[in-house]
Amino acid sequence: MDVFVDVGTQAPDFSLIADNGNLVTLSQLKGQKIVLYFYPKDDTSGCTQQACDFRDHQLEFAAKGAIILGISRDGNASHQKFKAKYALTFPLLTDDDGKVCEAYAVWKQKSMYGKTYFGIERSTFLIDENFHIQKVWRKVKVTDHFQNVLAAL
Repeated sequence: MDVFVDVGTQAPDFSLIADNGNLVTLSQLKGQKIVLYFYPKDDTSGCTQQACDFRDHQLEFAAKGAIILGISRDGNASHQKFKAKYALTFPLLTDDDGKVCEAYAVWKQKSMYGKTYFGIERSTFLIDENFHIQKVWRKVKVTDHFQNVLAAL
């Protein structure tokens, strides 16, 4: 059964390790808008395009008072390589036990080439300064997604 996380609900709090080794806790970011995006895997085509789009438009997000946080189940070493390879300028967080993915209901059964498996459903959550979910995008198609998020700010 999925947890109910939708527009108007309180964003589930979390504490995760960032690529730089620092602990990032959602509840410590009060007063900032947060673009929280979940992605399947470091250094894959769609995930790279999405991360680079956010990187390339980070100043526009900042001008609207928003910070960007990316979350996947990849480990810190993978995040560091991915971040360095593409000069990413925002934190990548590791959800190694999948609890945050479950809290945001992005851990889903998927299928590819006739095989089923569990993985992250590409999703983005816009969280306001008081931790309320303002907008949710699920099953994100990467092309122009950043524009939709910017427009919602």
